[in-house]
Amino acid sequence: MGILNYEIGGNERPVEASEAIGNIPQNRTLFVGKLTADDPISPETIEGLKTVEDVYAKFQPNVDVEFETAEGESVKENFKFANTADFQVKQMTEHSDFLKGLSLEQEFYEKLVKQLRTNKILQKALESEDSRQSMIEALTKLREELKESGI
Repeated sequence: MGILNYEIGGNERPVEASEAIGNIPQNRTLFVGKLTADDPISPETIEGLKTVEDVYAKFQPNVDVEFETAEGESVKENFKFANTADFQVKQMTEHSDFLKGLSLEQEFYEKLVKQLRTNKILQKALESEDSRQSMIEALTKLREELKESGI
């Protein structure tokens, strides 16, 4: 007696014919996408690429991105991808001077908001108009001194 193939929760169904296409295992992911900004001149079949790293090495995907600063200036950068981890925000930020600057700015503002919410002395100083104006003047002078010293 041969071994029978049973599926969970179903009725027995004998195999009627062999299939030419096997089922794709459930733990696999197929990614299909354009890896470069340029269209291929003539599509070609590439064989022998066994790993994802082989695909990245062969096609060297990259993309040109244009950012706009707060002043409206255009900043162009090229992102190169050597593996799938390079698509993460953290990795893209590390490879971009513009995004590093934005990240530092965001971090500064988050710390500032935290100070404004938790620092009782600062909150007290900002309550009255006179002390608020004095603080603005002091910060303005500090900024000018920092600019003069080149920091």
